[in-house]
Amino acid sequence: MAYIDTSLLAAYYCPERLSRAVQKALGKVRQSTISPLVEVELYSAVAAKVRAGELEATAGRRILALLQKHLAEGFFGIVPIDAAEYRLARDWLGGLSSPLRAADALHLAAAFANDLTLLTADKALARSAGHFDVRCELIG
Repeated sequence: MAYIDTSLLAAYYCPERLSRAVQKALGKVRQSTISPLVEVELYSAVAAKVRAGELEATAGRRILALLQKHLAEGFFGIVPIDAAEYRLARDWLGGLSSPLRAADALHLAAAFANDLTLLTADKALARSAGHFDVRCELIG
C-alpha cells in the first residue's frame, strides 16, 4: 500500500509534465492512500492553477468533483492524521536538523504511522523521508 502525496495527486488530476509517469506509477499500486491533508492541499493547488490562469474554473471544478467521486467510490483509502501523527511530526521537526516543512512532516508521519510507502515527486520530501526511515519512492 502507498501514501500518495499532493505532488503526485496534482499531477494525476491536472495535466502536467509528470502526469503520464504518475498515472503509470499509480496503476501499479494495489491500494493508493491519501490523508485529509492531501485532499485540502489538492483543492489549494487547483485553486492556485485557476487563479494563475493555468486552468479554467470549469476545469478546476471538474477536477475537484472527480476527486470527490473517486473518494466516494473508494479509489483512494483515507488515513487520518491524528494526535499521534502530529506529535511524531513535531518531534521530527524539533530535531532541528531537517529542512522539513510542517505539512510535509505530517505527510511523512501519516505514511510512517500507517506502515505505508510514500510516493512523491518532491525531491526534498523524498530526502527527508530517508532521514526519518520512511519508505519512499520518488516518481519522475
